[in-house]
Amino acid sequence: MKVIKTSHFKTLCFFGFMVSNLVHMGCQKPQRQNVSTQSIQAQPTAPKDIPKPTEFKGQEGSILYVTQTPIGGLDTIVSHFTNHMARVDQAPRGGDLMIRYPDGSTRNLTREAGFGEASAFQGDKSIAVRQPTVHWDGNKALFSMAIGSVTQRYSHKQNNAFRWQIYEIEGLGKSEKVQIKKVANQPKDANNIAPIYGSDDRVIFISDQTPGSQKHLYPQLDEYEAQPVNTGIWSIVDGKSQMIEHSPSGVFQLLLDSTGRIIYTKWDHLQRDQMGDKPTYDGTGRVLTFDNESPTSSSTNKTKGTEFFPEARSDDRIDYDPGYSTHKFNQFYPWQVNQDGSEEETLNHIGRHEWGGSYTDGNFTNDASLKPSINKNAYTKATMQLPGDGGLFFINEDPKLPGRFYGVRAKEFGTGNAGSLVSLDGRPETSPEQMALIPLTPAGKGSYLEYGRYRNFIKLSDGKFVASHTEAPENLENKGTLSNPNWNYKFRIKKWDPNAPKRPSLLTIPSKRTLKWYTPDQEASWSGEMWELDPTEVRPRPRPPLKTATVPKIEKTVFDEVGVDQDELKNWLRSNELALITGRNVLRRDRNDLQQPYNLAVPGGEQTVVDKGPLYNVSSMQILQASLVRGYKKRKGRRVLPRPVTLWPESEAGANDASSYTELGKDGSFATFVPARRALSWQLVDDNKKPIVRERIWVSFASGEIRVCTSCHGINEKDHLGRQEPTNSPKALRKLLTQWKDSRAKSSN
Repeated sequence: MKVIKTSHFKTLCFFGFMVSNLVHMGCQKPQRQNVSTQSIQAQPTAPKDIPKPTEFKGQEGSILYVTQTPIGGLDTIVSHFTNHMARVDQAPRGGDLMIRYPDGSTRNLTREAGFGEASAFQGDKSIAVRQPTVHWDGNKALFSMAIGSVTQRYSHKQNNAFRWQIYEIEGLGKSEKVQIKKVANQPKDANNIAPIYGSDDRVIFISDQTPGSQKHLYPQLDEYEAQPVNTGIWSIVDGKSQMIEHSPSGVFQLLLDSTGRIIYTKWDHLQRDQMGDKPTYDGTGRVLTFDNESPTSSSTNKTKGTEFFPEARSDDRIDYDPGYSTHKFNQFYPWQVNQDGSEEETLNHIGRHEWGGSYTDGNFTNDASLKPSINKNAYTKATMQLPGDGGLFFINEDPKLPGRFYGVRAKEFGTGNAGSLVSLDGRPETSPEQMALIPLTPAGKGSYLEYGRYRNFIKLSDGKFVASHTEAPENLENKGTLSNPNWNYKFRIKKWDPNAPKRPSLLTIPSKRTLKWYTPDQEASWSGEMWELDPTEVRPRPRPPLKTATVPKIEKTVFDEVGVDQDELKNWLRSNELALITGRNVLRRDRNDLQQPYNLAVPGGEQTVVDKGPLYNVSSMQILQASLVRGYKKRKGRRVLPRPVTLWPESEAGANDASSYTELGKDGSFATFVPARRALSWQLVDDNKKPIVRERIWVSFASGEIRVCTSCHGINEKDHLGRQEPTNSPKALRKLLTQWKDSRAKSSN
């Protein structure tokens, strides 16, 4: 969806934001049968008052970082996905939380506080640490730590029981005593990583706790190879953990920017299940599809007919429709969401038409007017693009230039999540058409990786740059054995000079260790310099504002004319764990988007005709929910499948249609209620319920949120006919609010 600009404020346009103009959405009403009552989250509370700052006791220019025993692989602490697990084969113990002061001296903070195993063998007291984030006042920090290691060979049960938990450290000043305590009220049986402080000091983090914390669904499995993945962004409010954002394939690395947006990398992988769409799997029992998420749900081992969204992955898969191009999707894009979970979208609505990524043909095979997803004649200043098998990671903001971000452009496999350095302008008012990825590392011999690979790239308050760097430009490889590993990467914290970018210089004193541990099936040993990761500067910073969504003037006028109080409606939405989504004209889309039909008409109403290509009639929108209903033989956990949500209860809404579709207004508008805090997608369909325009990503909404979009495949600057965003008063919103008001009046009599 596209954002609405109200003076200097952007309200996320629920539908067209997609990964820049990727698809459309369909509106439906909240599902009940696919979500058990146990999945309802705690109701959000009002933000706390912003605390007053305390005196900074440290030294600016100090750097907090972690050491890590070298490791590699697809599901380890340095991989792109499934990096959240605390088993010793995924995060070998022996590392510590360190601090380097401006004079070059270092301290081992975890060891001083009594954490960690001093001996070579990593046993009960051993630790691994990750991702420190400094408080706004600069006097304390959050980080994640896993405690304990396998103490007996072959003990897989012990290995699988380890979890990352969040801790807070105080005493970062050079002469202060270190104190470390575990953060209260976090999910105990989940992996909780990447913690940051909210503007009001609430703890915000990534977790693999399933929506509703239902143990039989744990762990959530990704949309690629059905491997364990985190479920999105969570927070601790008033002693309870609650979901901010739900992601079917995981989010990575959190940042709270100067405007109050949570910035993160999200794995967009909305495609059919490649582990379950093979014809040879149908009826074999390898794949199970459950009716719903409840513990007592029945299931079928038949896979044919269990997936209908999006299109088939290839022409040899179950339920392939030759009228549609096949669809494979995979990318890691920067995203943003408010601290209360509202207004989730890609960063500034950036997407494939500006920055590249996954390639998709025009979605109807018999429509020659449709073009691939990446338009070479697009109205964009972007030159460098993101790879289709990777993306942008470790996003950090310039401390002196708000809205200037730095990151690492990397591929998804074999790189230890390391790549080349880039910068970008991500100020809220910047149009995606004006956003460009600027390469910072030199292209030696035609490769940005000629002089090594980077992770955790940050700019310090004194203008200098720091990163975790390895000189090896090739892929990460163990040149030894499992018992005696010898990794070719040697990550160290280094200073990076933009005037001499080829050879960054060492910043820290190396931490050398000799370690032994169980893998758990073998005894392993390693000796050498520890990797240095996750640098962050210890300094006071201004607290960002608590950004919240507001309803634009056009929609506010509809509320006023119908006589519906926004606060009353929001309270009703929260009590029912719902959000309201509405748009003005779904027939208009951004001029860069030629991959899905753009000649669209509502029968007997509005139409947009761009060229002589086919004209598609659309009448309804269908909202689809990410339901954890796909299981696998001999594998714990569930993968999401898109499932239609059902209409809001007829008794409450006065609705006369209990189907799963929402009719479009004659002006192309839509409005409906949807489940909150659950990933949703959508499609625009014709009178026969045939999909015409499909969304390509998942997005979630805050409980009580009222989300407004102007159009689908939101308009960055102009639509296909050179028009700016629509300004009509949405008829569908007026109808929905009238129904809701009448229903409330009837229920009170």
